[in-house]
Amino acid sequence: MSTNDGVLIRSRIDESVVLLTLNRPTARNALSSELRHALSDALDELSSDQTCRAVVITGSDGVFCAGFDLKELAHSESPEELFAEAAAYHRSVHEFPKPLVAAISGHAVAGGLDLALMCDIRIADATAQLGQPQVKMGVPAAFDLVSSVVSEPVARELCLTGRVVDASEARRIGLVNQVADDCVDEALKLASSIAEAPGGDALKRDIISSQPNLFTV
Repeated sequence: MSTNDGVLIRSRIDESVVLLTLNRPTARNALSSELRHALSDALDELSSDQTCRAVVITGSDGVFCAGFDLKELAHSESPEELFAEAAAYHRSVHEFPKPLVAAISGHAVAGGLDLALMCDIRIADATAQLGQPQVKMGVPAAFDLVSSVVSEPVARELCLTGRVVDASEARRIGLVNQVADDCVDEALKLASSIAEAPGGDALKRDIISSQPNLFTV
C-alpha cells in the first residue's frame, strides 16, 4: 500500500518495513522545505508506529537527492528561521529510533549525501555519485557527519576538495556499505532481515545515545 503526499511517497512493503521515496524528480529530489517537513513528519509518525521496524529511504527517477533546494534558499526571507527548521529536520532523521537504510541511485550530493550518511546503512547501485561539491561555491561541508562514516583523512579530503566519487570508490572508502544491481530491492531485503531481528530497535537506540549531538535547534 502506498500513500502519495506529492513530494514524498510512503509505501508499506510489509507489516514491518516502510519505503519512503523522495518525489521531486524535476528538481532531482532536492530538499525543499515542503519535502523536509514531509520527511520529518513521516519519520515522526513511524517512530511511534509499533509495527514498523525498519525504513528505507530512496529517490525517484534514478536520483537519490541533489541536496537542499538552492532556488528556495536564495529566496528565503528569514535565514534564521530556515536554519532552525533545517536543523530540526536533520535531528529528526539523525535521531530516528529505528534502523534506516538508504538506497542510492544517481546523485547523493551536498545535503543529499548528508541524508544518506544519517542513515545507518547505505546501499548504492552503479550509477551512484556521492560528494560534497557545495564547498566549491563556498558552502561548508558537513565534516562531522562525513567523518562519522569514513576515516578522518578521507573525510578531510572529500570536504576540502568537494570531489564527487563513484559507487566503486564509495564502497572502497566505506562511504557506502554495498553496491548492488538494484539498490532498492537489496535495501528492502536488508531492511526485512533487520526487522526480523528482535534487538534491532534497542541497538539503534543505543547507537543514538552514544553519538554526539551533531544537530541542534
